[in-house]
Amino acid sequence: MGAAAKSAQLSPTAGLAQVRQITIGPDEAGQRIDNFLLRVCKGVPKSHIYQVLRSGQIRVNKGRIDQTYRLLEGDTVRVPPMRLPAPSDHKAPAAEFPVLFEDEALLIIDKPAGVAVHGGSGVSHGVIEQLRAARPAVRFLELVHRLDRETSGILMLAKKRSALTALHEQIRLGQLDKRYLALVKGDWQHRRQHIKLPLFKYTTLEGERRVRVQADGQPSHTVFNLLRKYGVYVLLEAELKTGRTHQIRVHLASSGFPIVGDDKYGDYALNRDLQKPDGRRIAFRRMFLHAYRLRITHPITGEPVDVEATLPKPCVDFLQSLEPKAVNATESA
Repeated sequence: MGAAAKSAQLSPTAGLAQVRQITIGPDEAGQRIDNFLLRVCKGVPKSHIYQVLRSGQIRVNKGRIDQTYRLLEGDTVRVPPMRLPAPSDHKAPAAEFPVLFEDEALLIIDKPAGVAVHGGSGVSHGVIEQLRAARPAVRFLELVHRLDRETSGILMLAKKRSALTALHEQIRLGQLDKRYLALVKGDWQHRRQHIKLPLFKYTTLEGERRVRVQADGQPSHTVFNLLRKYGVYVLLEAELKTGRTHQIRVHLASSGFPIVGDDKYGDYALNRDLQKPDGRRIAFRRMFLHAYRLRITHPITGEPVDVEATLPKPCVDFLQSLEPKAVNATESA
């Protein structure tokens, strides 16, 4: 390999033992540096990539950058030698997931709760690895965005580099309409409420990724619509105006309405109580957060794409067990 590649299209594991200088081409422009590195350094543990980023060993145009830097065409990225894990015979099992939309450029699935979108952080494999194993003939398949492991619902994957780039641009410009269903406990008052709280990502001493409200955090905006009250429980629709990590969960928890079943930011005593049935109310053992609607512009055709993922049965059954106490939002206004 020469001192500089003409573009970032290179063998994923080529030269991992030596310094590489990679020149960004038009297909890579617009990507965040961390996502770019995760792709070109396949096989390197995610935690190691972020460690190298934080240490300043990754340079763009000979200067230091942070993990949020977005690459520009013509940028030169210095990638230091990367540590590969010990060889393993373990392979991700092939698996398919309910398909909501698919064509030659785009795949949209309904991800179940409890399944990670990718391997790492103690998880050997996730949706992306399982789909690649199930579709070996597909030359390109990448996550467009992420969902938390315990969140169910709509997940987009790109089958072409051009589609991935176009969708990332829609995300950057806030052109996606992404909506979630969330159940909280408390006296929610407003039919429609905007929450704008800056969010700061950090890592605990145990290495766990967390988010908190902090003045110098990233600007974050969620709109919540009251759908229905179930006694002390409230079903909300969340509209994402920005797409920060754990945004809905932290915005609700910081406002005094943690999501039912949230094991990071939730009401732990409530979650423990809900794991056992109480009278007509059945037990509930997951986080009640579901990505149920997505509206985008098709990255290739320019046509609108509108998909919905129905609420999973455990969530429906739980709401039905609260049904005698249900009150429509219009009745409670």
